[in-house]
Parts: sequence; C-alpha cells; structure tokens
Amino acid sequence: MAVSAEVSPSENGRGAKIAFLTLGCARNEVDSDELAGRLQADGYVLVDDADDADAVMVNTCGFVEAAKADSIETLLAAAGTHKPTVAVGCLAERYGNQLAEALPETTVLGFDHYPTISASVAAVLRGETVESHEPRDRRALLPISPVERRAGLIREDLMAGVGPASGPQVMRRRLSGGPVAALKLATGCDRRCAFCAIPSFRGAFVSRDPQEVLAEAEWLAADGVREIVLVSENSTSYGKDLGDLRALEKLLPQIAGTRGIARVRVAYLQPAEMRPTLLEALLTTDGIAKYLDLSFQHASGPVLRRMRRFGDRERFVALLDQARAFAPELGARTNVIVGFPGETRADVRELVLFLEAARLDAVGVFGYSDEDGTEAATLPGKVPAATIVRRQRRITDLVEELTARRAAARIGTEVEVLIEDVATDGSGGEGRSEQQAPEVDGSCLVRIGGTVDRLHVGDLVRATVIGSDGVDLVVDAVDVVSAATNLVASG
Repeated sequence: MAVSAEVSPSENGRGAKIAFLTLGCARNEVDSDELAGRLQADGYVLVDDADDADAVMVNTCGFVEAAKADSIETLLAAAGTHKPTVAVGCLAERYGNQLAEALPETTVLGFDHYPTISASVAAVLRGETVESHEPRDRRALLPISPVERRAGLIREDLMAGVGPASGPQVMRRRLSGGPVAALKLATGCDRRCAFCAIPSFRGAFVSRDPQEVLAEAEWLAADGVREIVLVSENSTSYGKDLGDLRALEKLLPQIAGTRGIARVRVAYLQPAEMRPTLLEALLTTDGIAKYLDLSFQHASGPVLRRMRRFGDRERFVALLDQARAFAPELGARTNVIVGFPGETRADVRELVLFLEAARLDAVGVFGYSDEDGTEAATLPGKVPAATIVRRQRRITDLVEELTARRAAARIGTEVEVLIEDVATDGSGGEGRSEQQAPEVDGSCLVRIGGTVDRLHVGDLVRATVIGSDGVDLVVDAVDVVSAATNLVASG
C-alpha cells in the first residue's frame, strides 16, 4: 500500500493517515474494507504501519473470551504508540461506553457511527471527545453495517475514486491484496443459539440485494481477485427476508460466471437450513468449490437441544453422506464446542463417534465459556473448568489425528489449486485446493510438474497430490486450468 508524502491533516481530516488493525473473522475484514472505503473517499490516506499513521483504527472481535482478550491487548498496544486510537467492531458495539470507561485513552465507536466515520475520526484528530453508546439489543433494531444500503441511500459521491477506475464502484477499499477476498452476503442472525451473543450486537438477519452482491463481485474481479468467499453470520438464510428461499441457489451461478473469477466458496452454513436443492446447487454448480463449512457445534442430541440447535450424530453423518453422493472428493470443515452445560461423558462419546465417521478435513475445537447475555450463561450443570480443558485437549488430539489421516487419503488424487504465493524464481509456490478454505484450513505446497514451467499468483492449476504433512498437502502441478490475468495490486 503506497504511503503519500507528509500532509498535515485538515480540520475535516483530509490528508490524515489511518492504519487499520483487524481482528476476528472474514466478516470483520469486509467491515474494515468498507470503513477504509469511506475514509479514503473523504480524503484520508490509508497506511500499513501504525508508526506512520496519525490515528489507528482497531476493528475488534467480541465473540468469545479469548477473542475479547486479544482485542483488548491490541487496543492497549495501539494506544501505546501514543497515536489517537479508535475501537470499532463487535467488542466496541457490544460493550460501548463500558469499554470506553475501561480504556479512557481509546475512542470507542459503535455501528451507528459507521455512516459518519469520517467526521468522527476528524473530531478525534482535533482532540475532541466522541461519545460512545449505551449497548442495546440489536435484535429489536434495524440491521447495521452498512445501514445505508438497506435504506437505499448509497451515496454516489462516496463511490468516486474507490477501487479500479472502470467497472462498478463500491463502498469498499481492500486493505489486503492477493487473489482471494471475502464478499458479505448479509448481516445479522435470526437464530437463537443458547451460547451465542452475536444476534444481540449484530442484529436481525438482512440479506443484501442480489444485484449489489454481483456488482461487488465484478469490482473484486477487476481488483485481481480470483476466488470469492461468500460470508455472513448464516449464509443458508440468504434470501429468506427477500421472500425467496432459493435466492442463494440462483445467485451462485451468476457470481461464478463473473469474468475473471475462477472459484466461489460459501462459508458459514447452518445444517438445520441445508435444503436438498441448496446442497445440490453448492456441490454441482460449475465454479463453486466442492466444500462445505457446516456449523455442527456438537453431535449429541441432548447437548444440541440445550444449545437450541438441530440434529444429532446420525443426521449429521447422513447429511455428509448425501453431500458426498454429489461430490465424492468433498472438502468439509466444522466447529465444535466441548464442555457445554450439562455435557456428560456419554455426550463426549457421541461427539467422538461422529468425528470418527465424518471424514472432515478441518475442525475447530472450542472450550465452552459463559457469554454475557446468553441463555447458556444461566443454565445449570456447569462443567468444571479443568474438565473442559481436559475434554478440549482430548478432542483436539483426536481431530489432529483424523484430519491428518483425511489429508493422507487424498494422496494420488487430482485437485485444483489456486496459487496464492510463489517462490522468487517462480519454480514453486503455495495455494489452496477447493477442499481448503483460506486462513482456517490447510494449504498446498505446489511443485512444478507436467506442462507447467512457472507459477503466477492467481493461477488456477490442476495438480496431483503426492504427499501430506498434517492437514497440508504436497502437490505436483500438472497444467494451468485458468491463468491469472489483469491482476491489480490493491492500493
């Protein structure tokens, strides 16, 4: 990212240099991009290094205790640079003025500040106090982030100068380059999982307009993106508030058909909403990765009922079997929680049996912790902390063994790998197959082979799996399925 020459910020912030630090999930990364787009459109300069900035913006995560701790630590480190520090994101929204009182050196802004973020940052730079907010239950309020889109108030002047010179203009400025980018389908969640506080601070589920999603896909392609990862709090709900439960099935081939896009991946799928027609669309549509990111959370029926969730071991295995009937080489991941209130040894055994049968490529294992304002925090039968740690360690060890075995089973098969990094001489590189999602799963170490004599970032290559290391694969490139073209460095 280019850094401009020294410019003294004006009263409205124009010329001020802003550095972003983003924590948490891909949805937060998109939010940071959108905030950056607003700031850049209003004359701010985006820089990589906090030491070069006039102010530091930290997009926080407030999902679980560990994420909150990371966010607090990052805010303290940012404040230690003695630059004005602004907290945004989930932790800032969830705790508002409470966080501001605990960190008086930090300005805390909630989602309602996003539409006027430029003015708020300008006030901070002038040394003025920007009041935070009293946290409220967002489920009873209009959805947010970005609130103008739902109201149909996209400002054309805000679009100017953001993104490539030609093609659709969107309220977004990519803060990280590379051939993979997230695209937000929706915001909020209507489900009421007992352990999850997200709906209370992210609001009700609201789908983005399909044409808006397609326009952003075109913009990302023009910026050099080759793989789009569709994200939301619950992607299987897409379209229900638009009156069309098959909206995602209709949208997928259109996004996959975007010129320059080699692959589309869908994240955050809810098993309870996995309709047969949607499953078929996800696994048989050309250009859609044969990959399922399914939020199982557990496999014991009694535990899932207390979690306010659907399913059990038999149903989940049946769902995966149904998926593999469409795509035998399917990639699949999930997250599980151990130590939920009332969990017994028999429940853990059910989870073990499921994991042994599921043939998953990646599993995130989390120990339960009480979250403010959730039903689970009030439930009896709390599992002792030491037991939770012990169960988490046991399941993690099992998962590492099972996923390594799953990777080894792919030796001898063919995969399509999107190249994300190359050796300086182009003779090898690293990327991900369609069975591997960015950031959260394994990767492929790619060696030159077949008709391929050089790799480029953004190439989609066909490769043979020749080895594995844990969840990572070692592959020989055979030929180029789709070469990278028109790659533009972000910024």
